[in-house]
Amino acid sequence: MTENTFPPARILGVESSCDETAAAVVENGRTVLSNVVASQAEMHAKYGGVFPEVASRQHIRTVYTVVEEALAQAHLSLGDIDAIAATQGPGLPGSLVVGLNMAKGLALGSGKPLIGVHHLEGHLYSGWIDDSANGGEPKPEPTFPLIALLVSGGHTELVLIKDHLTYERLGGTLDDAAGEAFDKVARMLGLGYPGGPKIQQAAVGGNPAAFKFPRAWLEDTWNFSFSGLKTSVLHQIRKLREELGEGPEDETVTLPVADLSASFQMAVVDVLVTKARYAAQEFKAKELLIAGGVSANKLLREMISKDTNGVVHIPPIHYCTDNAAMIAAAGYYRFVHGHKTELDIDALPTWPLDELPASP
Repeated sequence: MTENTFPPARILGVESSCDETAAAVVENGRTVLSNVVASQAEMHAKYGGVFPEVASRQHIRTVYTVVEEALAQAHLSLGDIDAIAATQGPGLPGSLVVGLNMAKGLALGSGKPLIGVHHLEGHLYSGWIDDSANGGEPKPEPTFPLIALLVSGGHTELVLIKDHLTYERLGGTLDDAAGEAFDKVARMLGLGYPGGPKIQQAAVGGNPAAFKFPRAWLEDTWNFSFSGLKTSVLHQIRKLREELGEGPEDETVTLPVADLSASFQMAVVDVLVTKARYAAQEFKAKELLIAGGVSANKLLREMISKDTNGVVHIPPIHYCTDNAAMIAAAGYYRFVHGHKTELDIDALPTWPLDELPASP
């Protein structure tokens, strides 16, 4: 276990990369003093996905209140904060600028350092959060080298973490991210948005071997592909509807939704877990970390933890989806390594993880 030998600091984190407006205060990169999230999921459900303009307008309405609540829950004032971290990218441009500008204003007014944080780096550092102060289980720090599987609506990547702030991107999705595939298949099955929880719920009681959906192994690479799987599910749905005497797009269906959901879910998780385990063996990683919204999936959590040699770090459910505690945690490690961002920074909607500055 690696113990934190860095100096103490309290970081205020602000997150608005997509459809959650969030703020949190984290101490020493691990202890969450507050974590406030205003979700827009219900608002976007009627669109079948995130509507960018609606998201940015809602961020503007709620960001001040969310930050104020995070400080209040931590029983701190802005003067008690050592630095302010905000998501700089990647994400929706109109959403990113709201949280980033809020953080800029707070930094300018208080004289506190500003730290622009990569959203995916935030997800990586969700694995360092120890929620025992809030009733969670005490958690040791991850040990390097570490293989991280990042799975979310927009990203599916395998990353080798060599040390704090030092990453090697091994591979990623060539088309749909895992979470995006969940959303699209859920829409095909008429389950609604967001797709991940809907598919997981629908799969309960289903047979994961009922349909032999393909696995794109992409051998000799660490990349992923879920577009073919998604298309296979679509063809299977159309075939079943024809057999039932229904039109190919008939929504009044009697489809075996539980079996379809369970089989699709297993196909996704099988590839994710297998590749993560092989990567850990190949790069002699001592431990595994899964993070991102799809890491909340129950089957993924169970399979990644089963028959795995070594320690597996999985954040609590409420730190898997977008939140500001992870941004504050990542901001802490940037801060103690001497990183500081100028106030004239811009949002970076397509910021690659491998362009991050490493630890000095």
